[in-house]
Formats: sequence, structure tokens, C-alpha cells
Amino acid sequence: MAKNAGAGGRTIHAEHHHLSWDNARPPAMTVAPGAVVEFDRIDALMGQLTRETEAEALLNLDFERVNPVAGPIHVDGAEPGDALKVTLLAFDPCGWAWTAIIPGFGLLAEDFPAPHLHFWSCDTAFKEPAAFGDMARVPLKPFCGTIGVAPRAPGPHSTIPPYASGGNMDIRDLNIGTERYLPVQVPGALFSIGDPHCAQGDGEVCGTAIESIMGVSVKLELVKDENLKFPRFVTPGPVTRHLDAKGYEVTTGIHPDLMDATKDAVRGMIDRLGRLTGMSADQAYMLCSVCADLRISEVVDQPNWVVSCYLPRLVLD
Repeated sequence: MAKNAGAGGRTIHAEHHHLSWDNARPPAMTVAPGAVVEFDRIDALMGQLTRETEAEALLNLDFERVNPVAGPIHVDGAEPGDALKVTLLAFDPCGWAWTAIIPGFGLLAEDFPAPHLHFWSCDTAFKEPAAFGDMARVPLKPFCGTIGVAPRAPGPHSTIPPYASGGNMDIRDLNIGTERYLPVQVPGALFSIGDPHCAQGDGEVCGTAIESIMGVSVKLELVKDENLKFPRFVTPGPVTRHLDAKGYEVTTGIHPDLMDATKDAVRGMIDRLGRLTGMSADQAYMLCSVCADLRISEVVDQPNWVVSCYLPRLVLD
């Protein structure tokens, strides 16, 4: 275990990328509250995909090597009942990214049994939208989909689902400057981070966002006796990414089951995009995943609930 007390030298490298949450895992580093830690570039597929990869290779993905996180970081003085305050400060991008339909994975897996893969070129300053062929341009908003601390229960626990201690929550608003508060469940907190994205819609419906290999730096602070049951966060400003200027295409799903309503809302948007632009269903599904936002519009007028899918018209210009 490395002990770093000074201002520099806090970098977590690839040898400390791991594939499970486990409170018995030795920390890669110990820091004092207030420390800034840099995590070397994290690859969600651990080298299984390059810019030359064909879509058919997705059929042979090793899911035992998917969604690694970097860490864990032991924070001095962190005890159960405290909250770890995590602020993303900066990203170290690589300039390219991917979105995929992986058979058997995603909200509409039963509708999309074949693999599909799209590569993006991404502005390393995240200021210019990324082109989805000649069909759409998606504004970038980088964040990490997986941010968490070690669970109280003995591990190992998969990094794929989220937990009360955080993990793979895939909340697109947890970007630079947002303050995230995680409920500490074990001494030292044992913080880890992964799953870097350049952009994503609320829901990440096809199972992937604009996925990219990136490094990230974070500030770790401690709030004593917060007693959170689940993570919370505070954004520094608006969260719309300024995509309201030209309005939205919106489709709905109405059903007594929220998941079925969600699926129908997305299916409606896939159909709408095909009619508007001529893009294929595969392409529309991926575009929904990276820039359409799901909203629970109504849950009180039983027996049916309403889920809406909002796609900003701006991306289609």
C-alpha cells in the first residue's frame, strides 16, 4: 500500500484496475481528506476493442473483463456513517470513442439480437459536438459512469450494477464540477472509479454511451456523520447541456409496468427517428442511448404509468 502525504505523486495506474467491489481488497493508495488523485486512462473493455474492431467481435466479448474500476483509495479518517465527497476535476481524453449494440445486453435486447458498432472522433476539449455519420451531431459532456466506495457486505461484488454505496449508476450529470456524496460503509471508504463516457442520454438505453478511454482526476473530501442511505449529488449549474434551443421530439410509453412503459417510449423514438431521418433502427437505438433522456412523467394515475423519451432536435441539424 502506497502512503502519499505530499501534494504530488498521487496517480493510480493500470495495475490497480479491478473488476469487483471487495472491502477486503488492499488499497492502492492512502490519502488524507482533501487530496487530489489522478487515475490513469481507464478502458471499459480492457483492450478488447480498438478502432479496427469489427462489429462481429462483440459476439466474443469476455464479460469477465468489462467495466473495470481504478483504486481502491483509502481515505484517512473515513468511517461508516460518514460521506465521501467526490468532485471530478478534469479528464485526460484519447480523442476517439465507440457506441455498440451488444447482443443480449441493453433495454431492448429482445429487439436487437445482432451486434452493431459505431466509432466516434471526439474533440479532446469536449467543446465541439461529435458526428454520428451525417445524421446527427451530439454535444459532449464527459463523466464517469462508475463511482463508488466498497460495500459493507463481504465481496466480491460485480462492477456492472449500482449499489447503495454507488458504483455503476451511469448518471450523466455527474460531470466536471458536480459534487457527489457517497455513504461510507467501511473504514477508509475504499473509493474506486471507472467507465468514462464522453456523453450519454438519461437511461443509456442500448447499454453503451459514447464510451472512451480516458484518465480522470478527482478531489476526495470527507463529511463526518452524514448518515446517507444512498448517494446524493449537487450540480454547479444547469444540467440540460443547452440542448433546448430547438425543442424536442418526445415519445411516450403507457403501461402498468414502468419497465414496459420505458421500452415502449424508446421503441416509439426509434420509429420516429427512422421516419424523420431515414436512419436504421440500429442507428436510432444507439443515438437514443447517447442523447435521448428518459423521464418518468406520471406514477399516480394507476393502473397505468407514463414514461417519456426526449430527444433534442438540435442534434439532428
